[in-house]
Amino acid sequence: MKKALSFILATILLLTSAFALSSCSNDSALTIAVPNDTTNEARALLLLESLGYITLKEDAGITATILDIENNPKNIEFKEVEAAQLPNILQDVDYAIINSNYAIAAEMNPIEDALEMEGSSSAYSNIVAVKEGNENTDKIKALVAALESKAVADYITETYAGAVVSVVEEPGDGYAADVDYAALDGETISVAASPAPHAEILAVAKGILAEKNITLDIIEFTDYVQPNNVVESGEIDANYFQHTPYLDDFNAENGTHIVSAAAIHVEPLGLYGGKQTTLDALK
Repeated sequence: MKKALSFILATILLLTSAFALSSCSNDSALTIAVPNDTTNEARALLLLESLGYITLKEDAGITATILDIENNPKNIEFKEVEAAQLPNILQDVDYAIINSNYAIAAEMNPIEDALEMEGSSSAYSNIVAVKEGNENTDKIKALVAALESKAVADYITETYAGAVVSVVEEPGDGYAADVDYAALDGETISVAASPAPHAEILAVAKGILAEKNITLDIIEFTDYVQPNNVVESGEIDANYFQHTPYLDDFNAENGTHIVSAAAIHVEPLGLYGGKQTTLDALK
């Protein structure tokens, strides 16, 4: 009886020790949440690689996923989360890599709050996208001219202070010389956009177009799928929320025929602290 009791006690102690070690291991693992769409997840991983926290396979490139991580010396646990939800789960992870537009919408200040930021790569410039064949219509050229204006470029610089960066090299007065504005008098141009910063930037373009009696109808979406679907169907004239690598991937996966009409700005990704308030845990 005593032997049996001793065996039971020894087993309980062994299991308790194993559980304690397991719990300690889980508690000590650093968690980083990253966007779960292909191109933004790759951007997030490339940012972490540039900071020296992980190493990716040599051929991973702009389609890298967590499966392409070759070296993870900090044993980081990655959580793939829909991009728009990253600010909402920040308190549950050690760090999260968040698109500036979603950080701004969550009333975060990328310049002040991000612990590290991605460089302003023009490869990820946010674009005006339209159904293929519509990129040279007067409606779209008028929209692009308004977004490529000095008024918009100045608004981006003054409002976002580096969290959003204009990529328009030579901003104009907001109007295109080859557009028949008289023919557009009374017309409406509809654009699908994410709330921040895209809809905010479009509001500046709206004022420019209003000078020519053209109405800019800005329809806000909070996801990455419907803005392309409504442009593909012809329900809406254009959208403004994505970069070209994302659009290329979307077209390939969905058989859609959407093209870029112009690049307007870039939004660097940021590495934000959740449970951790500094980068010390990663060093």
